[in-house]
Amino acid sequence: MSTISYSRKGSGQPIVLIHGIGHRRTAWFAVYDRLVEQFDVIAIDLPGFGQSPPPAAPDRYAMLSIAEQLEGLFADLGLGRPHVVGNSLGGFLALILAARGSISSAVALSPAGFMGRSGSFVAGAVLIGMKAASRSPRPVLRLFAKKPALRRLAFSSLYVHPERLTPQVAYGDSINLRESPGFWPCFRQAVGLRIDVDPGVPVTVGWGDKDRLLLPSQAEVARRRLPHARHEPLPGCGHVPMLDDPDAVVRLVVETVERAETADHAGMTA
Repeated sequence: MSTISYSRKGSGQPIVLIHGIGHRRTAWFAVYDRLVEQFDVIAIDLPGFGQSPPPAAPDRYAMLSIAEQLEGLFADLGLGRPHVVGNSLGGFLALILAARGSISSAVALSPAGFMGRSGSFVAGAVLIGMKAASRSPRPVLRLFAKKPALRRLAFSSLYVHPERLTPQVAYGDSINLRESPGFWPCFRQAVGLRIDVDPGVPVTVGWGDKDRLLLPSQAEVARRRLPHARHEPLPGCGHVPMLDDPDAVVRLVVETVERAETADHAGMTA
């Protein structure tokens, strides 16, 4: 039985939401209720993040093992082949699941796996800086979460509009980054991740044009490696576009699910 913690709400086609490294399922709060209006939405905490415990042997933090753990959750919940939306490391996992054929479609928002040497250096430096900042005393973290100007400073690497975070979510995210046992095991893999397998299901790759963690130039690498995917720029968005432009993210999800349903129908009638 899976130990992955999740929130579930809604009805219809199942959609699983996967956050990035150091984050938790609250990353989706700006789009969660909008998606619930149309879908059965499952927002998860990856193993070792949020409320999910670290993986227990034989499961590991290796990306393939995490993908298999997610597939185990799908089976436990009776989801069949759900649609998956992932951000950053979650986007990489969405593409891996699509390549494995265990999902019906994938939306990957600023996915890891296309960095190259210079991009790995930038991402590594930003993540280490954020991790170090999260070690500040709790009163300092509360102050930065409470004041909009300080909140903007603290979270500008992830969002164009960090002031839209509530103080409660901002503080909780800082504590999650500070205490998640999964951060370093995933970090050691994240800077070297690479994906170049073009999945056989509908895939949309969305990239914020103001991403400061996984630079927008990586979107061109993704276009070359995944020529059959749909590639969408996300103007005015940072690394976590769900907060910066929730309408655009919901649109990409709805359109990708519709493409998958059309493909399934065409396959059944061929």
